[in-house]
Amino acid sequence: MHREVIAIFDIGKTNKKFLLFDEDLKLVYQEEEKFVEITDEDGFPCDDIDKLEDWMQSCLEGIAQNEAFVIKALNFATYGATLMYLDNQGKRLTPVYNYLKPMPDDVMDGFYESYGGVEEFSRNTASPALGMLNSGLQILWLKRKKSDVFGKVKDILHLPQYVSYCFSGKVTSEYTSIGCHTALWDFDNNRYHPWLEAEGIILPQPVPNSTIFDVLIENHPVKTGIGIHDSSASLVPYFKGSGEEFILISTGTWCIFMNPFNKEPLTAGQLRRDSLCYMSIQQQQVKSSRLFLGHIHDVNVGRLSAYFGVVAGHYKTIKTTSEKIDRLLMSSKGRVFFRQGVPADYVDSSVDPAHFLTFADAYHQLMLDLVDLCMESLNLIIPTEDHAKTVYISGGFAGNELFVRLLAARLPGKKVYTSEIDNATALGAAMVVWEAAFGSEMPSIDLGLKPIIGNK
Repeated sequence: MHREVIAIFDIGKTNKKFLLFDEDLKLVYQEEEKFVEITDEDGFPCDDIDKLEDWMQSCLEGIAQNEAFVIKALNFATYGATLMYLDNQGKRLTPVYNYLKPMPDDVMDGFYESYGGVEEFSRNTASPALGMLNSGLQILWLKRKKSDVFGKVKDILHLPQYVSYCFSGKVTSEYTSIGCHTALWDFDNNRYHPWLEAEGIILPQPVPNSTIFDVLIENHPVKTGIGIHDSSASLVPYFKGSGEEFILISTGTWCIFMNPFNKEPLTAGQLRRDSLCYMSIQQQQVKSSRLFLGHIHDVNVGRLSAYFGVVAGHYKTIKTTSEKIDRLLMSSKGRVFFRQGVPADYVDSSVDPAHFLTFADAYHQLMLDLVDLCMESLNLIIPTEDHAKTVYISGGFAGNELFVRLLAARLPGKKVYTSEIDNATALGAAMVVWEAAFGSEMPSIDLGLKPIIGNK
């Protein structure tokens, strides 16, 4: 007896995953690959798109030959800020240029000035000036630096839509990829920014993420989605599984604060402080800010560990209590670490570890100060009229009891939960095409919630 499934390709910068979800959205199969990067014609590292395409095809062939499964629907989630260029035969013209590739200064000569200056342009497009990380400006780079290639371009796709195109043959665009610091979208007027027309650049008009094409894959009809940007995909389970407005804090090397319910326009001041907007599958802005939390944590813990002579990872053994947290909060007279802000090397060498009796004492203070840095970033995405009473914390720091309890203590008016969802990005991509696959009412989603009761 075969099981009907949704197949998802979750394409990260490092890990490439192929996953199958059943009708109840339970993961029933997974495989993972890491590909060695190649280089583009300029010698800069980039993903090996040939190997990726071959692997995707191989994955689907393998499942087609596996009598345990039959694929009802297929979708794709990938990292953003990446474009593919097709010629008039629908063939790739370029490698997958890396968004970390440096942007030559002269590409942008006079550009921002034509649209109100860098600050106004960035505000209007919700896109801090980030060079190649603004994927739309990669098109400008190709036009000005590789005009012979650009002259052959017929269609331009973001990476999620390109990997979908590999199977459907359909050229599409959608809001989650366009809305992610691309410098392509005019958030004031909800359309492509006029600079594209001025430069003679034509992109497909965006369609909803629920758009489905009927595609024959290994001689079987499969409902095939158009792909989704991974950050927006990871929000989908919370839209479906939460009955109220919420803020999602996704923690790890970067801590990303996302508020899908903040309708206030992005300000120039917020942009200067590393805030921007994504777009959700509902085509609404998701105001977002970020902090290099995991990295700041690790380098400072490394310094404290060396001073106190404890092994790396000792901080994971630190136990806290309500009494310790109470004392810490009551005695705090402001930050000890990062009084002058976060230094360029992220290590606060102005703090003398001898100020603390033990590593545990130092670590408690460091975590309190990191939580206060988090609150500065979080406050950037909280609107004047804040109706979100629920905060979800996911990712690596959700397992750090001290971090989550201190953060909950700083949010006394909100319900704070840790949330453990395995493969949230792939699950979100599967949920987008679930109705096309199975048609009936979507099953309830287990967000893996655990309530955090502040410092009590």
